[in-house]
Amino acid sequence: MSTAAQPITTRNARFQQWQSLLSNRNKRQRSRQFVVQGVRPITLALEHGWPVEALLFDGDRPLSGWAREILGAVQAERFALSGALMAELAEKDAAELIAVVALPADDLDRITVRPDFLAVVFDRPTSPGNLGSIIRSADAFGADGVIVTGHAADPYDPAAVRASTGSLFAVPTVRVPSPAEVLDWVAGQRSAGVPVQVLGTDEHGDAAVSATDLTGPTLLLVGNETTGLSAGWRAAVDRMVSIPMTGSASSLNAANAATVVLYESARQRRVGG
Repeated sequence: MSTAAQPITTRNARFQQWQSLLSNRNKRQRSRQFVVQGVRPITLALEHGWPVEALLFDGDRPLSGWAREILGAVQAERFALSGALMAELAEKDAAELIAVVALPADDLDRITVRPDFLAVVFDRPTSPGNLGSIIRSADAFGADGVIVTGHAADPYDPAAVRASTGSLFAVPTVRVPSPAEVLDWVAGQRSAGVPVQVLGTDEHGDAAVSATDLTGPTLLLVGNETTGLSAGWRAAVDRMVSIPMTGSASSLNAANAATVVLYESARQRRVGG
């Protein structure tokens, strides 16, 4: 492990900056950084080549082999915080290592479009936890990316990063202001020969998801947890699909609904329709 670590034992300006990254979206945007905690998220961030700009570790206790290995291998500023300061930043009392990671550009071209393209749009999500859960499901079922439209929860909010369990680093997640930018991008893909279908999800959809062909290139739309898809998205879809349900529930949580449709897409592609 490198010995060139700067000790921090007071709530100095640098410490206050890290604190602000946890709670202030605007600070994350201005600094182009966010905070990552936990063995799996940090490991996946490194495996997928995300730039780590600083590593913070608990200087008051022996570190695990994993933490020592990260500190020895990653080229980043190192800061040895007192145990009390680490506890203020950490989501868990036992956190021994925190990474400060650079934010990627919100560029739709980060998402690879292949003949079997599959991506999810989450329109105006309000819950970072739901957003992180959809990113996790997108990763689990082979989606190429997640797009967040409108005034929405931040995928780099600590709650979203935590809910994604590290899948944020495996699945390109891009924020755009409105449906217009996505639809222009879809039009470009279609012009290039990839016939992307745009499918919305709604309890009153005109076709069951199991009766809809999801084997071709597909952009799946999931609406706001309370109001569903915006009028702009509803006007743009090729088809609205629903999830047949029994029991007293009239609808599913947005993350659960997305997971069901993503699973159905993976199932159809696995068995050939």
